[in-house]
Amino acid sequence: MRSAYLIFNPVAGQGDAEQDLAKIRAMLEPTIALEVHHTTAEIDADELALVAVNQGVEAVIVAGGDGTISATANALMETGIPLGVISRGTANAFASALDLPTTIEAACQTILAGETRIVDAAKCNDMPMVLLAGIGFEAETVERTDRESKNRLGLLAYILAGMEQLGQMTQFDVEIETDDKIIHVTATAITIANAAPPTSILAQGSAGVIFDDGLLDVTIIAPANRTGAIAASYELLTSALTGDATTRPDIGYLRAKKLTITTEPPQKVVIDGEVRGTTPVTIECIPNSLTVFSPQTEALPPIERLEGLPNLSIDHK
Repeated sequence: MRSAYLIFNPVAGQGDAEQDLAKIRAMLEPTIALEVHHTTAEIDADELALVAVNQGVEAVIVAGGDGTISATANALMETGIPLGVISRGTANAFASALDLPTTIEAACQTILAGETRIVDAAKCNDMPMVLLAGIGFEAETVERTDRESKNRLGLLAYILAGMEQLGQMTQFDVEIETDDKIIHVTATAITIANAAPPTSILAQGSAGVIFDDGLLDVTIIAPANRTGAIAASYELLTSALTGDATTRPDIGYLRAKKLTITTEPPQKVVIDGEVRGTTPVTIECIPNSLTVFSPQTEALPPIERLEGLPNLSIDHK
C-alpha cells in the first residue's frame, strides 16, 4: 500500500473541518496509508512538511488554504517528493494556477490516480515563492484584506479591498534588471509570477502564466489615473478569460529567469499572499523544482510586449 504524510489545516476555509477530514480519509485510506498531522497556532505547515522531508516520506498531501499549501510546497522544493493538493481555502489560487481540481472529491481522485508533473518554483530575496510576488497596488490590497473579511466574504473580500485601494493608487519609478537588459519605467503595480490563476488579474498581461518553462512572467501596470486603472483591470480580466494578450499601451509584460527590481520610493512586496517587506527584490525561477500530483496539461507559448509604457527606456546588455 502507498503511504503519505497528510498536513491538514483545521481553520482553513468556510466548511466543516471534521467533515472535510472524514471525507478525505474515506476516499484515500483504502489505497493510501495516511499519517495525519494538524497545523496549530504553534506548528505551521512548513514545520510539519520539513519533518516529513526528514522522515523520507513517499508523498506529502496538504489540505488547506493557499498559505498552508504554499508553505508545504516551499518545504518540498528540490526534494523530488510529490505533493498532493486538496484546496480548502478562500481563493484556492495554487490549485487554479496549476489547473488542479478545487473540490475535495476531484482532488482526492487526482492523488489516487498517481500521475505527477514537475513544475517550477522561485525565490524572492531568498524566500521561497511558488505563486507570485506583487509590488505596489497588489501588496497594498492584500494588506487591506483581513482574516475576518476573508472568512465572511470569501474571494469578494479581495475584490472590495482592491476597489478601495484604487482610490489611493500611486505611481512610482521602477528599474527592472534582467540577464540581458535594464528597463526604466513608471508604474502603479508590478506582478512577478511563477504561477497564477486567472483570478490574479494583475499577473495576466500575457494572458496565461506558464509554470513549467523555467521563466517568470512579469506584468507591468502603468495607468495614469483611477479611470485608467479601472480600464486596465477590466482589460486584464478580459485577457484572463479569453486567453488573448492585452494590447493596452499602459500594460507591459516580459519573461525572464531572474530579475532585480528597485523602486523609488520603496514599495511593499507581497509574496504568495503575505506582505514580506519592501523593494528592492531579486527574484529567480528555480526550474523543475516541485513535483505535484496532476494530470498533464499543455503550456502556452512565450510572449513579450513593453512598447507604450510611460517613461520607458531599455538598455540592452
